[in-house]
Amino acid sequence: MAKGLIEPRVLKGFRDTLPAVALERSRMIRTLEGVFSSFGFTPIDTPALEYAEILLGKGSEETDRQLYRFTDQGGRDIALRFDLTVPLARFVAEHANELGMPFRRYHIAPVWRAEKPQRGRYREFIQCDFDIIGSESLLGDAEVLGLVSASLGKLGIDHELRVNNRLILNGLLETVNAGGTAALVLRAVDKLDKLGAEVVKAELREQGGLDDAQIATVFAYLALSASDATPTEVLRELDGLLAKSATGTAGVQALRTLFAHASEYGLAGRMLQLDLSIARGLDYYTGMVFETRMVAMPAIGSICSGGRYDNLVNLYSNRRLPGVGGSIGLDRIFGALEELKQLDVRTSPAQVFVAVGDDSCIAGAISIAQSLRQAGHPTELSLEAGSLGAQFKYADRRGIGLAVIFGERERLAGTCGVKNLKTGEQVNDISLTGIAAEITRRLTTLPRP
Repeated sequence: MAKGLIEPRVLKGFRDTLPAVALERSRMIRTLEGVFSSFGFTPIDTPALEYAEILLGKGSEETDRQLYRFTDQGGRDIALRFDLTVPLARFVAEHANELGMPFRRYHIAPVWRAEKPQRGRYREFIQCDFDIIGSESLLGDAEVLGLVSASLGKLGIDHELRVNNRLILNGLLETVNAGGTAALVLRAVDKLDKLGAEVVKAELREQGGLDDAQIATVFAYLALSASDATPTEVLRELDGLLAKSATGTAGVQALRTLFAHASEYGLAGRMLQLDLSIARGLDYYTGMVFETRMVAMPAIGSICSGGRYDNLVNLYSNRRLPGVGGSIGLDRIFGALEELKQLDVRTSPAQVFVAVGDDSCIAGAISIAQSLRQAGHPTELSLEAGSLGAQFKYADRRGIGLAVIFGERERLAGTCGVKNLKTGEQVNDISLTGIAAEITRRLTTLPRP
């Protein structure tokens, strides 16, 4: 590298977003916004930076360690948000009187966690959050699950939802007398899929202080989820296992109600499964918790997670404002789609390219491009008149499907041509007044932009 030049590089765990990914991400975000709006959710935004006290102690010890935290020039202790749910709780506490309850919101924005980068996980990533604040109704839980399935379905992602309830887990902890180590036990259970049974047993024994009999009860509970039994059968077994815990019994009944509501959204069978190993690592969950797996690549981990958190807003307000919601991991979905080679390779949002024969054709080419834009077709105009072959090659490389040809012959005849850059098919002598209609007709035969 030449002396004096700064090496172009990004921080570990961060990445640049190139045009093909940025275009696909924008398309997916627009799709999600459409689904969120169809369920009556409204957009909000909050600052990337919060006072550190707003964020600390709200997720888990792990998220506290992962905070990007510093003192600013004014001596304030501040941090970058690690998720969008905790800032939402602060936002609702501050603006509750203006919002009206229940309040449905969505928020699509970056968050930051100083965790170890790994497959599908970065230190800066986009979250797509959706929440209902101000209602304890289990219909809200079902509405969230319905929204998840509708959103991923609209993105064309085959998925399966897995649910549990923290009341059931708390009932299990009461049954085995886990005491003050409850949070650690929940996180150990949450890691079962990632670490395996033996590692989890060791954590329960060495860090949780459980004896062999208590651990056996925990794994008898987990075995219910691993069985081929239906949710109805598993819940019936849980009635017996957690019979001495009023908390656990309440959780079982809540799941029964949830499955009944969810069936009205078309969620049953593989689409909605009971998974008793799901605990979610964040400490603010109080009821339903869920994770979502991509059928084509389950190893990528959950692509959408969330649950009910009835006490989080109470950390900032005396008013009781229960909540339920979830978050779609857009970057994790991208990682999976990249591996599956299912991402669109377009690097331009344009549907049409206007090729310019020579300098005498520039004015007419501009007029054509403007007419196509006014007709609603994103259009890129060539900035270099001359070789049509070179212009076609440029447009094809950017993923543009159609090219309008306007050379000297077309200028003299008052017409233009259209070339399909994917098939090579070309049609000439199209009137300038009819080009927009012709493009509209031909775009219907091309893959989506």
